[in-house]
Amino acid sequence: MKINNVGVTGVNPYNLQANKAATIKESKVNAKDKVEISSAAKEMQQSSPIPAARQAKVDELKLQVENGSYKLNPQATAKGLIDFYRK
Repeated sequence: MKINNVGVTGVNPYNLQANKAATIKESKVNAKDKVEISSAAKEMQQSSPIPAARQAKVDELKLQVENGSYKLNPQATAKGLIDFYRK
């Protein structure tokens, strides 16, 4: 007994599914992250200068991180997070 193809010949649904999966993988490989800052955020950034005391603290922390001398206190960090979310 011979079974002939019915309908469109040469269409393999499993092959079509495999091709779709390959296309999705290619699109994910070519995709790149993109971040855009709104014009309102840019205005806020430019309109509010950082106070000198805060800038000095930021510069000090940057220097400590670059030198490797910055030490993190995990208990204080955890306490600060808990206090923040309990408010």
